[in-house]
Amino acid sequence: MATSSESSECSESTLRRRRGDAQSSEVSSEDSSKDAANEDKPKYDKNEIVSLRPGTYWLTRIVLLRAISFIYFVAFGVALHQNKQLIGDRGLMPCKDYLRSVKRYVGGKIGMEALAYTPSLLWFMDWDSMDANLDAIALAGLALSAFVLITGRANMLIMTLLWILYHSIVNVGQLWYSFGWESQLLETGFLGIFLCPVWSLSPLPRQCPPSLICVWTFRWLIVRIMLGAGLIKIRGDKCWRDLTCMDYHYETQPVPNPLSYYLHRSPWWFHRFEVLSNHFIELIAPFFTFMGRRMCVVNGALQILFQVVLIVSGNLSFLNWLTIVPSLACFDDAALSFLFGRGEGGAWRTVQKIQEEESSGQAPPPTKGMLMRRVLNVAVGVLIGYLSVPVVMNLLSSRQVMNTSFEPLRIVNTYGAFGSITKERTEVILEGSLTSDPSDPAAVWEEFQFPCKPGDPARRPCLISPYHYRLDWLMWFAAFQTYEQNEWVIHIAGRLLANDSTVLSLIEHNPFKGRDKPRWIRGEHYRYRFTVPGGSGASEGRWWARRRIGPYFPPVNTTSLRNYFQSRQWPLPETY
Repeated sequence: MATSSESSECSESTLRRRRGDAQSSEVSSEDSSKDAANEDKPKYDKNEIVSLRPGTYWLTRIVLLRAISFIYFVAFGVALHQNKQLIGDRGLMPCKDYLRSVKRYVGGKIGMEALAYTPSLLWFMDWDSMDANLDAIALAGLALSAFVLITGRANMLIMTLLWILYHSIVNVGQLWYSFGWESQLLETGFLGIFLCPVWSLSPLPRQCPPSLICVWTFRWLIVRIMLGAGLIKIRGDKCWRDLTCMDYHYETQPVPNPLSYYLHRSPWWFHRFEVLSNHFIELIAPFFTFMGRRMCVVNGALQILFQVVLIVSGNLSFLNWLTIVPSLACFDDAALSFLFGRGEGGAWRTVQKIQEEESSGQAPPPTKGMLMRRVLNVAVGVLIGYLSVPVVMNLLSSRQVMNTSFEPLRIVNTYGAFGSITKERTEVILEGSLTSDPSDPAAVWEEFQFPCKPGDPARRPCLISPYHYRLDWLMWFAAFQTYEQNEWVIHIAGRLLANDSTVLSLIEHNPFKGRDKPRWIRGEHYRYRFTVPGGSGASEGRWWARRRIGPYFPPVNTTSLRNYFQSRQWPLPETY
């Protein structure tokens, strides 16, 4: 019995041990599963990150560089197609003659004084073929800007070359390059130099993180641009204060587009809203830049939206496209991440890894080169601050001037646009005739048509932004001045008398093509107004209604222009 009882107890003990082992095995299995799940959890969470952390500017740098290169590409394209006709060997204002006059002014030597007065590579090039020089500069600029635009890769060398190349054109461009956006592109391009590493072409160079100082120089640029534009309006034309300027702007702006025709007929309250919105965006919104990240992003979005509206409502060259560029600096990587794909090895994933390393304290320590770069960035910030002093003083002055540079390199400039609005649109129409007697009432006069400026009332307004026809733009200015104030208009008339192919390449329609040269050229002055959509003029296919004001300049021929051309040392028309 005792043996049987002991055996029974051993069996129960063995059973309990087996059950205990089974339970332990189950617990161990559950713990192992939990541990495995815990090991997998960080990887799972990591893949679930759907946004980048704010406060870094790796992607912002890529977007800024591509945007700057796009504007450079357009600007050099315009230069390639128009510089020979405007400032080339046979141009309306040859840059060779301008450089010679500067050389005489500085004492007859090409030295530092000449370079300081007119910074340009053309000083060191062969002047016997200025057309080739201008084309070479434009083509080099096109190639470099296209590379940055397509690849998103740039370094200080490339961006500096682009800046020098465009400087070389602008500083000899004379009247044709006297617009504010030329200085704005040079300032923007200068700031773009310091976004990049010195040599590396990596879009995300780890040894050269984006500098917050550089980002703020772009933000400071958009603040100055908008405040300059807003203040010049408030201090300028009365219509900006009584909210009526937009009643006229669409019709009288330099080069309207098709949408301008319809926007001009908007209700009066919409035009008042436009002016108020303009004042808010130019005078109030810029201060959002200094009110934290969210408000800075709001300002950037407002500025870009404002420029897009201006782009679709008129042909204002690449000005509005260019003004978008510094606005992009209001956005950090978190705000711009939607522009980038999330594939492995892409920019978005790379920035994500960089942010994770920084947040975990695993980022590599700064190298000697990185420390030197920080010193350079501080120096750039100090330079921009120092050069901004006269600019800020100008903004605060009741005698504010717009689109002015205080130093030859145009690093920091004043800006502004449409301080006054013309209330009526006038146009200069160039006409030619084969008649022997220009005073004969029966004489037939035929019009020359420019590529984009209004001429034929039945021609639809053009849509060319961001491209820019420089001669068309200057003809707008000439129309509300006199030909004595714009002698180049008479120069054009003489060249048309000679049937000069250089100037005719700037004209869209030559009525004497394939015929005899015109004997006479005259300028007629017209007042233009948009026809009313659905009205009789529009139903007849006319976009414009025009009325003759009188002669802009009297009929001229090669004989009557001889003394005029000789007194200005222009080649005589018959020599072309």
